[in-house]
Amino acid sequence: MKRKYWLLIAALTAIFTLSACGAKSPQDVTSKLKEKAAEVDGYKLNAKMTLKTGNEPRTYDIEVWHNQPSYYRVNLKNSGKGQSQMILRNKEGVFVVTPALNKSYKFQSEWPDNTSQAYLYESLVKDILEDKNAKLTVKKNQYVFETKTRYQNHKMLPYQEITFNKRTLEPVSVKVMDTDRNTLVKVLFTKVDFHAKFDNNAFDTKKNMTSAKLEIPVDAKAGSKEFSVKYPTAKIGHTTLLDEKEVATANGKRAVLTYTGDKSFTLIQEKAEVLPTAAMDAIPAAGNIIDLGFAIGTMTDDSITWTEDGVDYTLASKNLTAAEMIKVAQSVQGDPEK
Repeated sequence: MKRKYWLLIAALTAIFTLSACGAKSPQDVTSKLKEKAAEVDGYKLNAKMTLKTGNEPRTYDIEVWHNQPSYYRVNLKNSGKGQSQMILRNKEGVFVVTPALNKSYKFQSEWPDNTSQAYLYESLVKDILEDKNAKLTVKKNQYVFETKTRYQNHKMLPYQEITFNKRTLEPVSVKVMDTDRNTLVKVLFTKVDFHAKFDNNAFDTKKNMTSAKLEIPVDAKAGSKEFSVKYPTAKIGHTTLLDEKEVATANGKRAVLTYTGDKSFTLIQEKAEVLPTAAMDAIPAAGNIIDLGFAIGTMTDDSITWTEDGVDYTLASKNLTAAEMIKVAQSVQGDPEK
């Protein structure tokens, strides 16, 4: 009888021990993620990103290359229109490349260390480590974290939900949410390679410019057709469209939209200039790199400039905060107000 009793106790002890081993605390999981991010010498990620910052959702394909310690290649492509932009970080600096325009801009920037990046593995891990109040939900095959963000407009996009594969610690998805926890940015990772190897010139600016230009469809060449004027759909303060002008330029037309009110601003749109092939030198950027999701632009204290689908946009304001300028810029896709 005693023998059966002790066998039962031993069995129960084993069960409880296994259960305890299977249960992971947030500290256990974050430690594993930190170790994983540190041990990966190079990786490649593929993802689909959907933005809901305007009236209609926009979907983009993202390809990420990262090689330790600080080389990056992020290719952002609108698959439906054949347009692409690329962020490159190599020993020479940080560059934003627009192949369809044969343009590259060089930034004096700490990118990607200074803000959240929803498609960079080590950035996601950093967000979790820096948020002492991060919440972990353990599912059957996944770890799900809710954390604060480090975006330039973090007051408008303060939360994110980051999901990892429980076994491999690969990223599965990221949802970036507004103050009401509505998902405005969603990234779904479709392929992850934590053992990637790269050629010596894989992150070279001119090589990537040349390769990307070869992939541009003929009907997607910048400047092949006139553009339609776009309008911001974001509501910032009591601001309304006061005036709209179109001016003829040597390159087509320039549209100037003037908004008045307590948050007044001006939005300028014109067809982007395509530089000659011989002009391969990078242009120094007078500002900081800004990732709008659908495009990479330049931000100063009172303006944001970016290029999308062969059109240059300039948003200028003395009254908008940095976060408000980003929100307005991200919403430029709609029809005029009725």
